[in-house]
Amino acid sequence: MSSPDEPGRPQLWSRPARGLRGPAPTHSRYEIVAAAIAMADADGIGAVSMRAVAAALHTGAGSLYRYLSSRDDLLDLMVDRTAGELRPYPDGSGDWLDAMLRLAHRQLALYRRHPWLVEILPRPTAPGPQSLAWFDHCLAILRPVPASTVTKFEAIAMMTGVTSLFARRESAGPPAGFAGIDVAAFPNLTAALAAPPSPPAPRDLFETTVRSVLRGLLVDDAG
Repeated sequence: MSSPDEPGRPQLWSRPARGLRGPAPTHSRYEIVAAAIAMADADGIGAVSMRAVAAALHTGAGSLYRYLSSRDDLLDLMVDRTAGELRPYPDGSGDWLDAMLRLAHRQLALYRRHPWLVEILPRPTAPGPQSLAWFDHCLAILRPVPASTVTKFEAIAMMTGVTSLFARRESAGPPAGFAGIDVAAFPNLTAALAAPPSPPAPRDLFETTVRSVLRGLLVDDAG
């Protein structure tokens, strides 16, 4: 998929909301993006095309190109619009690690509402204003941490990555397990499965993972 900075695809956020030529608009970018998000929520991101969104708005696909140059533009706008749902941001006061964990929980809730997000987040794209505002808020929380700027950027990206992995695992359902599979050729796996089951540790795996990643990156770097 092409990068938004490549020739032939002008940077979306610096362009007007509609083309300067052609008839007066019958729909706004807001309506177009809202229709696309509703479609993705209902039927998955694969259902979202310029033609399908135009049909949902009772217009022709060609009319959408007065507002957007491609489906990539539409996906960029969808991601940024949903990033706005992270507002109002959780309280950033107190311990920075607790504050970042509150943000991670807000992210996880967002991915649960819009499971298709985890499929398109890896796309090369330029962040929009809502995404930049969220990133800026993260940096404000991390201001007291004596780690390098690069490490803070990495930590924020890793938190997003971990959160999206947990969301993807939830949407995929429970793992298939090893029932009915012959594991005799794998001695360590056989021994692990034969061991008496022990009660799970009373912990939140999501919180434990996010805390470990952030602490490992930021505290060790400052160290």
